[in-house]
Amino acid sequence: MIAWMATPETPTALPSGSPGLREQKKAQTRQLITDTARRLFLESGFDRVTVAEVAREANVAEKTVFNYFPSKEDLFYGRLEAFEEELLAAVRDRDPGVSVLAAFRDFVMRSRGALQLEQDAEATKQLRAISRVITESPALLAREREVFARYTESLTGLIAAETKTAPGAVEPRLAASALIDVHRILIDFVRERTLAGDSAKDIHRKLRDRAKRAFALLEEGLGDYAVKR
Repeated sequence: MIAWMATPETPTALPSGSPGLREQKKAQTRQLITDTARRLFLESGFDRVTVAEVAREANVAEKTVFNYFPSKEDLFYGRLEAFEEELLAAVRDRDPGVSVLAAFRDFVMRSRGALQLEQDAEATKQLRAISRVITESPALLAREREVFARYTESLTGLIAAETKTAPGAVEPRLAASALIDVHRILIDFVRERTLAGDSAKDIHRKLRDRAKRAFALLEEGLGDYAVKR
């Protein structure tokens, strides 16, 4: 549950079939840069590490880093675009008879990242480290706000297209905003409890209860909205 805020970038997926040497090297380089950046950010804090330092530690040119990651923030939030596509696909490809709310809820409530680790001590350690880096960095917090805004726009467009709503109609945007806000609130809860000293196991249990209550409240208003035909 609670996707990318607690999820280091996973190894880059290679094309199906037998990947060529070029694709393998690109994937390995991207993963090396990601792993190096994560380590430095966790050790020193995001704002105190430069892209040049990441490049030097990874033994690549600074230009190479920017070829894979357009900005320094992307080095930390490397899975943002992939997560957005996963989220939209979960809504877009839901079965007939399933509402947008149900598809979104099921997607958000899957265990991910540190919250799915079997070892509670290791999961707790990861959550605290990542939460600390994010909350101490104005740049990462600003990027996070941009991401939520982008997710809202993308989901609004998808809902509007499905429901054949007139441009500028309030319903798709209101529905998308409510759903993304639930996700944001749950992420804030994880971060707050992590920094307060709760274990990952306790956070996961409390989080599921909070998520169920949040989506149950939305069900009263959105349960019958945008049901797929």
